[in-house]
Amino acid sequence: MIRDEEVRHIAHLARLELSEPDLARAARELGSILDYVKKLEAVDTADVEPEIHAVSISNVYRKDEPRPSLPRDEALAPAPSHDDKYFRVPKVIE
Repeated sequence: MIRDEEVRHIAHLARLELSEPDLARAARELGSILDYVKKLEAVDTADVEPEIHAVSISNVYRKDEPRPSLPRDEALAPAPSHDDKYFRVPKVIE
């Protein structure tokens, strides 16, 4: 079981203000988590390869192949303000 002083310290580090009932609940929940971690430490993982993810994943992106872009005139047409080459936007930095 985790001590109340340890929970208060953790709460302080996390910038949390805990009431006494919340402190007691947090102590129980953190204690349960730590008990579970102890069980996990007992599992022999010597022959298990390290993984980045729990399940295998792959990218679903399309191939990056060159292709024609939108013509500049079409891209600038719906803009509320533009010059020959650029969108005009209000100044936001002083």
